[in-house]
Amino acid sequence: MTMLPVEPAHRLAERPAQERWLVTSLWSEQAVGIIGGEPKCCKSFLALDIVVAVAAGTACLRRFQVPLAGRVLLYAAEDALHIVRQRLEGICAASGVALVDLDIQVITVTTLRLDLEADRRSLEETVARLRPRLLVLDPFVRLHRIDENASGEVAPLLAWLRELQRRYNLAVIVVHHAKKGAGRIRGGQALRGSSEFHAWGDSNLYLRRDGDPRAGEITLTVEHRAAPAMPPLALELAHRADALALEAVERHGPQTSPPRSLDDRIIAALADANRQMPVSVLRGICRVRSASLYERLVALTAAGRVVKAGRGYQLPPR
Repeated sequence: MTMLPVEPAHRLAERPAQERWLVTSLWSEQAVGIIGGEPKCCKSFLALDIVVAVAAGTACLRRFQVPLAGRVLLYAAEDALHIVRQRLEGICAASGVALVDLDIQVITVTTLRLDLEADRRSLEETVARLRPRLLVLDPFVRLHRIDENASGEVAPLLAWLRELQRRYNLAVIVVHHAKKGAGRIRGGQALRGSSEFHAWGDSNLYLRRDGDPRAGEITLTVEHRAAPAMPPLALELAHRADALALEAVERHGPQTSPPRSLDDRIIAALADANRQMPVSVLRGICRVRSASLYERLVALTAAGRVVKAGRGYQLPPR
């Protein structure tokens, strides 16, 4: 029997700061994750802005730097190819680059189903040959015929994408829809389907429209597994000459920051769910070690702020 390779913890290699980001503050290097939001929140525009930024080495949203440019592989399942090109050209114009100069490879098949072994093999072969720094799949709902609410069906597919990321050292972005009417639910809990989506991502970006949807203003919220999140950012889809691209805008008036302490995150998750929540699900939402979560749950229970119920926890009845 062969022993697995091990290394003393203090000898593990450190990653230099400049190598920790695919897009500084927005997406970690070689991270998997979700761009999520309700319909018409410009999820695809944000994904394409990241595509252009990574391929060109320019700032995403004209604000977030890309330390190292590289090839991008894109599958845009919901839009006609001429629409994809038109959108990319608009973002390139806003970024001051030419699409013809960028190494963006677009998968042109009409269907790609990751729940089929043959399609998974084809995608892996494409990744193996092209070696992109970033793979973008938009949207998840067009990539399968599984039940998105069934953890047992979602988890293996996401695990395969994680395996692909590790095997070929690339980042993976999956565009995914939020639940209908989820505008007031916190980003991760608003994702449609199984909680596996929220727990899976190393970096997640959430888009939502606040107030009057005709106003055009969108809020971007950022989550990272291993880095602090920046404050929410206001965006709008703006015309500049013939270009159509997302831009960061300055908001006027006070903004509410998301809860930051672990206690606040636990309370917010239980409030959003409004039901008993198993510890395993709560751990995925709060993104903490089990020991830290149990420690705070014991303290919150003793303080009367949460109640242990069956195999999970919930807020006390009012």
